[in-house]
Amino acid sequence: MDALPAWPKGKKLVHLDLKGAPPRMDYLHKLIGLFSGLGADGLLVEYEDMFPYEGELKVLQSTQHPPYSREEVLSIQEVAKSQGLEVIPLVQTFGHMEFVLKHKSLWELREVGHCLGTLNPHREEGVRLVKEMLRQVVELHPGSTSLHIGADEVYLLGEGEESRRWLSTPGRTVQQLFLNHVTRVAKGVREAWPNLNMIMWDDMLRGMDHDTLKGSGLVGLVQLMLWDYNPTLDVKNTVYLLERYSGAGLSELWAASAFKGSTNVHTCVTSTQRHVNNHLQWLQVAAALPEGIHMLGIALTGWQRYDHLSVLCELLPLALPSLASSLQTLTHVGCVFNPKSVCLSVPCPSSTTADSVLFPGRRLAELVVELTAILQSEELRHFEDNMFVRGWFTPYHRQRKTVSPLIAQQLQSQAMTLLALVEQRVAMVKKEMVRLYPASTAQEWVEQHVSPVVAPLQRILEDTRATGICSLPYE
Repeated sequence: MDALPAWPKGKKLVHLDLKGAPPRMDYLHKLIGLFSGLGADGLLVEYEDMFPYEGELKVLQSTQHPPYSREEVLSIQEVAKSQGLEVIPLVQTFGHMEFVLKHKSLWELREVGHCLGTLNPHREEGVRLVKEMLRQVVELHPGSTSLHIGADEVYLLGEGEESRRWLSTPGRTVQQLFLNHVTRVAKGVREAWPNLNMIMWDDMLRGMDHDTLKGSGLVGLVQLMLWDYNPTLDVKNTVYLLERYSGAGLSELWAASAFKGSTNVHTCVTSTQRHVNNHLQWLQVAAALPEGIHMLGIALTGWQRYDHLSVLCELLPLALPSLASSLQTLTHVGCVFNPKSVCLSVPCPSSTTADSVLFPGRRLAELVVELTAILQSEELRHFEDNMFVRGWFTPYHRQRKTVSPLIAQQLQSQAMTLLALVEQRVAMVKKEMVRLYPASTAQEWVEQHVSPVVAPLQRILEDTRATGICSLPYE
């Protein structure tokens, strides 16, 4: 690959997705200092149910673990400011509102009953709810000059009964339905806070033609953030999209990459190279942009869940080498960056030479990597397929109690050894994890990422005991 220029002048934001595994406040403060040291300019903070909503919105607060207090939210901003970072809060206002619409008292505000994420755009109560959410978040961020209003992945829009009636009028489209709600929200923000910049995700606009974009009502009102987390991002198509937006008057643009949380819904260990490749593709996009397209910056997203109800993705300590590599990829001028070199300043989970002080959470990262290696080992993951189970301990043998005591004893010994090893490592992981995260996060992580893997092994162990390994196989 030819040498690429650094990311053009603009901000580099680190995204904090707090809808899962919210860090303890002292650990979060350390992370903010690290982000600054790695070259970030700001934080894009997505609180979801960790925000201390008040009044009628108190129902939105997390019940799994205590939400951050008002004082803690302010402390995030104070620490960020001391490190030279701005804070941009992100509040979902249309799609991905699972944490809101899951509550029974708010079910009627769903676009369709079986989709928890999408707000019904026809209900005044829904619009008032969104405006009150925005008011509380903005007022608790007095120093912020920008606000992200989300609006990505508005699934099943147009399929609700009220939307179907609205769409039955000739000439009306789902695109207009989307734009009507978003522009109404954005105009409400502009009226309430005239000097606040607004950012929104771009994906719902990608299929709109030039005239629709130009007449959308969003021109001069919002800044679009185009997201693509693919390591093989289509450079030509991305440049084309940015040109289309700019040509329609949506000239203030952001990019959004990923440093974690976009590989697989249940990934535990971050692939640094995958995310470096994503940033290298974004550098190619920046290099190919014609003059006149104004890129305000790039947000390096770090998703903790795919949505509010999915399992936890990689925890932040596992992704710090990826974040460091990605930020350095964007800032190294005239060279192709080698992600392995980042271990000199932010140790990779497998590194044993650098000072752990430089890597807050490094011990947890190491332990998770070690545990994951055990869980992904052939011996454990495919225990049910080993020769002894497939040959002498099938369901047929177990149901008829025709199991060789020698084989049962062999399997029991193997299973107990593996389970003991896993239990030992899980105890170490949990002990370290609760130093950085709530105990509920440690329990959730184990139940989601460990329990399903060892369950088949536990069943076989129980069956070996049920067969009575000291009895003869046949009467």
